[in-house]
Amino acid sequence: MKKISVNEAQQPLRAQYKTSPETAIVTDHARTCGPDANDPFHSIVEPMQGCGVNVPIGVHHALGGLHDAPTPGDMLCAALAACQDSSIRMVANLLNIELEQLNVSVEAKVDVRGTMGIDKNVPVGFQNIHCSVQLRAKEGTDPIMLQKLQVAAERCCVVQQTLRNPPPIETVFNAS
Repeated sequence: MKKISVNEAQQPLRAQYKTSPETAIVTDHARTCGPDANDPFHSIVEPMQGCGVNVPIGVHHALGGLHDAPTPGDMLCAALAACQDSSIRMVANLLNIELEQLNVSVEAKVDVRGTMGIDKNVPVGFQNIHCSVQLRAKEGTDPIMLQKLQVAAERCCVVQQTLRNPPPIETVFNAS
């Protein structure tokens, strides 16, 4: 089996983005498409329009929901874990670091009194997000290369950098 090379896959893209920076702008999509708008505890998210994948979404039991499906907070954790995982894998490939094992876990803690309007002093949103990366590289890998891997992977993890430096969010609310 031929080894997959991130460098080979990205080389033409890097050249294109240098000469035509506007082509480097991509837009990701997600939309909800729940079958029952009157069900306060369930919906469905299509994470990439047209992909045919629908993810059921529930509400956390701490908010009165059944927590019988991933919550939006679980999806945020999943997005961060997936982005860290793919960033680490791609950077390891670019640095010629052979990985034997990689697991990324993300936990986010929130005081729900904020979102429930119980205490105005409690912010709405997660107060803490903790990421744990369990990585095993091929025996003999230079520890300095593993440090470079960590720094570079964190720097190019789009979701992590977005959470650290949030962009403005605009919501257009169309009601009839």
